[in-house]
Amino acid sequence: MTPASQPLLHNQAGFSFQGLAPFLRMSLAGEDIRPLAQAMMAQAEQAPDNASLWLALATAMMAMGLREPGLAIQAQALAMTRVYRLSPAASSTPARLTVLMLMAEGDLSANMPLDCLLEGCGVELIYYYLAPGAFFLEPIPEHDVVMVGMGESDENRVLLDALEAVLAGWPRPVANAAQFIPNTGRALASELLQNVPGLLMPLTYPATRGQLASIAAGAAELAAQFDGCDFPVIVRPVGSQGGHGLARVDDPGGMHAYLTRQAGALFFISRFIDYRSGDGMFRKMRVALVAGEPLACHMAVSSRWMVHYVNADMFEDAARRAEELAFMEQFDAFRARHGVALAAIAERIGLDYVCIDCAQTQAGELLVFEVDHAMVVHAMDQEALFPYKKIHMAKVRQAVVDFLLRLKDGAKTRQALRKIQSAQQQQARPASGAGHAG
Repeated sequence: MTPASQPLLHNQAGFSFQGLAPFLRMSLAGEDIRPLAQAMMAQAEQAPDNASLWLALATAMMAMGLREPGLAIQAQALAMTRVYRLSPAASSTPARLTVLMLMAEGDLSANMPLDCLLEGCGVELIYYYLAPGAFFLEPIPEHDVVMVGMGESDENRVLLDALEAVLAGWPRPVANAAQFIPNTGRALASELLQNVPGLLMPLTYPATRGQLASIAAGAAELAAQFDGCDFPVIVRPVGSQGGHGLARVDDPGGMHAYLTRQAGALFFISRFIDYRSGDGMFRKMRVALVAGEPLACHMAVSSRWMVHYVNADMFEDAARRAEELAFMEQFDAFRARHGVALAAIAERIGLDYVCIDCAQTQAGELLVFEVDHAMVVHAMDQEALFPYKKIHMAKVRQAVVDFLLRLKDGAKTRQALRKIQSAQQQQARPASGAGHAG
């Protein structure tokens, strides 16, 4: 067991909810989660009624890529309780802010991993996993702000649709309102972000296997099936995350080969944009929009078009890290250059907190790949290699905390004003019988 994993193993009676952050930290440090998962399993077998322990084990399983066992263990935990409290660590004082996170059952991509960003800033997160068909099966804990934490998906759509009405009369401020979550869907986001000067997000179309098979066989033209599309295209299975099943397809033969590898029935397809810089490298940035304010999260530099931070050699290449540092330190220039596009994204998507993965085309446009509030944003990279990350990620963290505190304080102010107005109205009201002659 590594030192980083030791704090996770409390005694059975005192085990508290952990969230995703400890497991993400282990993963980023290259630590093997299996010994910890095995120890947690042994503990859980000795404490079968400890829901927090079971939910932590479920998270560990999914962090190792064991999705189905993780979901089964998660269901076992949620059958015991649907409310989990993530209090500020090692804090002897009350949290300065309590946020009720409305969550959905599902894997690690189903909900916002807000705990990974807000570590150590005195915010208490209460995760309430809503039950389909019967939202609040347990009492609702006291909180200052409620945030819709579940992501956009077909599975969550019923919950989101119903939540809009439920939250319309909520007695506390609401962040990331439910009606705006669907705007992050790949197809809808691409529709919403058309016709913005300086912004490029190719339309994303849902496609059936039959449609793609017809194109692969030469029986149908790509452009006739999907307006504005021409080879090369990007294809991915519906519901996939993290690049799983994502491929560039250059011609009908490539489409045939792709379908041979993929067994799904539904896909997304969009036009491929070659966003290489002049030196032949691909650069992908993650930007957070907090109450409309753009903030840098990271930049990855890669020789491959499908850029993921973990496979972009950022850990091995000091020159690429230096370039990321320059991007973060000079982010004001990036924000000014793409101000119109970034403002349009914040306005049209409508969420208080959302992230974009993006790039710059050689023509200077902001190329948007994805819009999502459930992207992982954190400051857990090794400080020896990324000493600048904590400085710049602290800006993102503080912006989120400040926004939530403004919601809380604004609600208190409105409540106080209502009390004053009510008292004034009581004083102005004539006493019974006043104004009548005796």
